[in-house]
Amino acid sequence: MPNISSAKKRVKTNEKRRIVNRSRRHVVKTQIRRFLEAVHEKQVDKANEEFRVVTKMLDQTAAKGTFHKNTVSRQKSRLAARLNAMVADS
Repeated sequence: MPNISSAKKRVKTNEKRRIVNRSRRHVVKTQIRRFLEAVHEKQVDKANEEFRVVTKMLDQTAAKGTFHKNTVSRQKSRLAARLNAMVADS
């Protein structure tokens, strides 16, 4: 346990941020899963809509600092490649 008051406050705020970030990561992960299910089922319209939602959520979480911007960029690129490959096969 910290002795300095600012360190005590830091422990509290870190715990609050950890909970918020965990929730955000969970929501994004669920949305990615929905997108991948649509791709797996070869539903082009649904996959396009889910991709739009996923990219928006990823950008928002990167802006808040939950994910690093390069991580988000890499994920978006990989998801777009999956979508494009599915559309090319159809």
